[in-house]
Amino acid sequence: MRAEQLNKIELLLFDLLALALVLFYSYSAVIAPAATQWHRGIYVVITYVLVFLLYRSPGQLGRVWDYCLMVVSVITLGYWILNFEAINYRVGAETPVDQWIAMAGVLVGIEVARRVVGNVFVIIGTIMLLYGVFGEYAPELISHAGDTFPYLCTSIFYKSDGVFGIMANVLATYIILFVIFGAFLEKSGAQRFFIDFPLAAVGHKIGGPAKVSVIASGLFGSISGSAIANTVSTGAFTIPMMKKAGFKPHVAGGIEPASSIGGMFMPPIMGAGGFIMAEMTGLPYSHIMLVAIFPALMYFFSVFMMVHYHAKKHQIVGERSGENAMDILRTEWFYVLPLVVITILMLMGYSPGYSAILGIVTCIVVSWFKKDTRIGLKEFVMASRAGAESSLKIGATVGVIGIIIGVLTYSGLVLTFADIVIELADGELYLTIILIALASLILGMGVPVTAAYLITAVVAVPALTHLGVNEIAAHMIVYWLSQDSNITPPVCIAAFAGATIAKANMWATAWVAFKFAKFLYLAPFIFGYVPAFSLNGSATDILTTFVLVFFGTWAYSYLLSGIWLKWFRKATA
Repeated sequence: MRAEQLNKIELLLFDLLALALVLFYSYSAVIAPAATQWHRGIYVVITYVLVFLLYRSPGQLGRVWDYCLMVVSVITLGYWILNFEAINYRVGAETPVDQWIAMAGVLVGIEVARRVVGNVFVIIGTIMLLYGVFGEYAPELISHAGDTFPYLCTSIFYKSDGVFGIMANVLATYIILFVIFGAFLEKSGAQRFFIDFPLAAVGHKIGGPAKVSVIASGLFGSISGSAIANTVSTGAFTIPMMKKAGFKPHVAGGIEPASSIGGMFMPPIMGAGGFIMAEMTGLPYSHIMLVAIFPALMYFFSVFMMVHYHAKKHQIVGERSGENAMDILRTEWFYVLPLVVITILMLMGYSPGYSAILGIVTCIVVSWFKKDTRIGLKEFVMASRAGAESSLKIGATVGVIGIIIGVLTYSGLVLTFADIVIELADGELYLTIILIALASLILGMGVPVTAAYLITAVVAVPALTHLGVNEIAAHMIVYWLSQDSNITPPVCIAAFAGATIAKANMWATAWVAFKFAKFLYLAPFIFGYVPAFSLNGSATDILTTFVLVFFGTWAYSYLLSGIWLKWFRKATA
């Protein structure tokens, strides 16, 4: 963890801010679940300060600069929080102070993103600001009136579709609590159970270690919120085990990231995208979960069957772990209680934030079932620290996401983009989906996948709904495709992480991940062409669709594995 590299005073400040996040948002989720300017503002303030603490500038002078930026962050964001109502009353007649605060807030947001995510966000943010100011000089198809830099920043910083828009809203009400929940679940000892149980259950079967990877990634990935984190954490154990069983290094390194991205589709947490989807569609998160669960299971089923047939083709069999799966389940079943509690509460209609709080409480209770995993005061602080640190990767993008969406809305490019896509695709849905896949792949090269989903959804969902796709299916198409940059060359960061652990050729590993994750590219077309796949239809239609998709996935996995060629050659010899 980066936080442990801080000096004692800075680490103390970091821990205090992390605890403030946990306690404030826990209290808010129970007492006042609706997001206010305080919820959004305090989250962004703490995130910015933590970033400048953790992602330091080199040298003593650089550290002084870091603290200056912390002060600027507190002043600009504090000004927005304290003057929220007054600023709303004088919309269009902002004072010079309002404008200077807005410009400083926008520029600090870009610097925060640069430190955590990299220069790509700086480039994107700068291009969008230039487009917002000089829009009248853009090509006619995407031109707009433009505005001065101060007025553009004022619009981005203060309006509801800017810095404090949907991204900040969802982060402050849902995502931060689920990221913290994931840290507490790991601290409770559940991660070990998520590996030990599938290892004992299927580790000795055909392709056993790879099947362990698929199941463990499904269990752990649903709460980790990151395909890369999932690949590194479960892969550190499963990839060497796959290599030992007989899988080639690049195959072992590719199976793990292909399995890991499935956690982003798996309820109850689905990374962070599900919460953003609920916010954008206005549907309860419980409905998003219900729509997501069968496609997610089919994704894991497709990877599982690909693993099975690949192992059968190469005669790879795992070894027995020495433990009985039923014995592990009988003695450690309680580790699934936090996930069960969250799922039941959300299906009962409780808010995701409230459900996450009770999930965290359940993690603490569960941790006391074993002496070596008990969460006391010290462990509580460490889990809070880990959760806060994990949240920075996505929280740091708030400022630039606000710039992108603010400029897109301000310029009217949202509707223009939909028209462009429809025109390029000539009204064909399959071409529209392919174009959206390319757009999300390019965007995902430098942007976290959750951010890529939000940005792409703003411009792509109108194009899909115009072609007759229902809204929830349109969002699912964009959400699934937004994950493609994790395992699709040329970037495929999760695949490269798997290759590093496997000590394999990165490109060979990436193409294996691409092959095993085939359902990632198939599901969007099913969402687009089969309404029942997103629970839009009669019970008969939905059941029929599920059966056909199940057998279609099995047949597709069988054909793609190439194992049938061996049988075909024998039959025609």
